[in-house]
Amino acid sequence: MHFLLLLRNKIGFSPYKGLLFLNIKLLFFILYIMKLSQFDFKLPPELIAKYPSKVRDESRLMILRKKTGAIEHKVFKDIINYFDEQDVVVFNNTKVFPARLYGNKEKTGADIEVFLLRELSKEQRLWDVLVDPARKIRIGNKLYFGDNENLVAEVIDNTTSRGRTLRFLYDGTYNEFKHALFKLGEMPLPRWVRKKVESIDEERYQTIYAKVEGAVAAPYAGLHFSRELLKKFEIRGINVAEVTLHLSLGSFREIDVEDLSKHKMDSEQIIIPEETEIIVNRAKDAGKKICAVGTTTLRTLESSYTTRGRLKTYEGWTNKFIFPPYECVIPDSLVTNFHQPLSTLLMMAASFGGYSAVMKAYGVAIKEKYKFGIYGDSMLIID
Repeated sequence: MHFLLLLRNKIGFSPYKGLLFLNIKLLFFILYIMKLSQFDFKLPPELIAKYPSKVRDESRLMILRKKTGAIEHKVFKDIINYFDEQDVVVFNNTKVFPARLYGNKEKTGADIEVFLLRELSKEQRLWDVLVDPARKIRIGNKLYFGDNENLVAEVIDNTTSRGRTLRFLYDGTYNEFKHALFKLGEMPLPRWVRKKVESIDEERYQTIYAKVEGAVAAPYAGLHFSRELLKKFEIRGINVAEVTLHLSLGSFREIDVEDLSKHKMDSEQIIIPEETEIIVNRAKDAGKKICAVGTTTLRTLESSYTTRGRLKTYEGWTNKFIFPPYECVIPDSLVTNFHQPLSTLLMMAASFGGYSAVMKAYGVAIKEKYKFGIYGDSMLIID
């Protein structure tokens, strides 16, 4: 009886009405623990997109109805037909910076690849990075970048097996240093997409509305939106709001536990401005649709809301991991690409659209030869 009274205090359950009236959602969550292996499937390598579609908004679009599992096949620019006046579409306005550098180790001249993760101190020019090969990079080593070795960094700390803290040695102003650093860098397109970055990636591995610099990966779903399509949204009276989540490599880190409840996401910086809070909550109060463009936007929106289910302004960090049977509070539709097996991105999509419906849709996508990954096709999950 003590256990039942405790449940009543925690979740509003009355023990005197019997166990059948237990909060079903909590009981379901306790009993229904998803496993990593449930998100494994065979993805033919040829379905991983190596290049973006010729026109941003002319990639393929699958429509998945959450409630019925019904599927439609469209072109991405048709997405506008699924929203009405005063509905809200929320974008992640993070901007990818050229995070991959190539340099040489002092004395030996060995080739070194440095992947910039996060700026730790503007004044001291400190950066959190990954280095490859890592075994030969030790505290005190100096690394040289550029044909004329015009940028030097000193290793001052080990953070993980591949992680290091670098202090860049540069005599100019901060803006001059940042310009020199990014001039030497290249867009951090993942190796599994293509081994070499090409000129097309400078434009297409960035959303057209990117403005807040800080991401080492592009928010996939937003890559499909063109300026023409956004103008059509404006003409139709569909409202647009923005949040920021700076993607780190943590979103793409392999999960090494079978029980998903034991996986810990790396923290990522997020911003939910007051203007977005107002736009979203006004639409929710009016019964309008709220669409999250991408799983990064979904995570951001679900990281700060009130007990009444309304969005709250926030600036800080989130390590929220969304996987079934989590039920989303803020958005009721989601734009997302087709993701790789065993990825946290797939798990978030499955949580939003329902595990069975999403996995069946992925089966259809493979059969119909939809393209997967960053430059792949897209899915709109809607009621």
